[in-house]
Amino acid sequence: MQQKILVTGGTGFVGSYLLRYLVQKGYQHIIAIKRSTSSMALVETVKDKITWVEGDILDVVFLEEIMAGVEQVYHCAALVSFDPKGAAAMRQVNIEGTANIVNMALLHKVQKLVHISSIAALGMSKPGETQDEQTSWKEDKDTSNYAKSKYYSEMEVWRGIAEGLNAAILNPSIILGSGLWDSGTGTLFNLYATGFPFYSEGIGGVVDVRDVARMAIQLMNADIKEERFIVNGENISYQKLFTLIASSAQVKKPRVKLNRLLKGLGWRWEWLKASFTGATPSITKESLKSADNQTYYNNQKSIDVFSFEYTPIEETIRETVAQYKIAKEQGLKPMVLPLNKIS
Repeated sequence: MQQKILVTGGTGFVGSYLLRYLVQKGYQHIIAIKRSTSSMALVETVKDKITWVEGDILDVVFLEEIMAGVEQVYHCAALVSFDPKGAAAMRQVNIEGTANIVNMALLHKVQKLVHISSIAALGMSKPGETQDEQTSWKEDKDTSNYAKSKYYSEMEVWRGIAEGLNAAILNPSIILGSGLWDSGTGTLFNLYATGFPFYSEGIGGVVDVRDVARMAIQLMNADIKEERFIVNGENISYQKLFTLIASSAQVKKPRVKLNRLLKGLGWRWEWLKASFTGATPSITKESLKSADNQTYYNNQKSIDVFSFEYTPIEETIRETVAQYKIAKEQGLKPMVLPLNKIS
């Protein structure tokens, strides 16, 4: 495979799986951006087969230099935060950073860009509503800063498309799988595989991280542009999701529903603790609001266009919990799932 490929966010959750699949498929000219402080734990097995460059997607001069001659771009880099203190940095990276990638892709006439967005970019919905690729953005006072940042970053890609860029977009739901256990959805396994008793009444979509990476590659190599695809393995209640994790870990299932009082106490306690320690609160008022949303996502377009077979979520949970148990014995060592399918 001779295409020259650039991956942003290569040391992150989705990016690390994407790099492993690209290497498995035989691509030999892969460039990945990393920060000087980035951990290589999730790409340990393939790091020597990647050309790593240290830099920042906010640095236009850096991007202009490294994107010269690049033919395909997978834009995975993004910040996720439900802490109000992190909103400004998140908007800068997610929106301005994407604008920079789009501008350099236009400048260097890359063959194609695949942007990893989020279902959050679809906006708010009414309880029980099913969203698809045609859903229009809705925003209200409860719309998270993360959702806004992903929507406006996606708008930069659509702007690039209007200016002649060959690009397409993936909108993954909540992404599950082994990775870092103290950030992202890894914290769910760190909580519920140890018997955390609380659950929320929300409903949402979940998808295996390997499916997101596989579909990104399929989309890149398909003659498809100016389209978006929801990537969602299953719609599930959060109570069932957390129960599946607990059952797989053979610990007590969540049994206490989070009511308004418990939520209020929870985010205020985390805020108070963070104010003394300087740490980022693990629970915020914004994240608890998101935990109550009840939205369904239609993945039929991805199935019809790509004949895509999603990994059963129970299989993802079973594999991830098994690795979490091993990781816990080793001080929460970062882990990655084996690549289960080839795109």
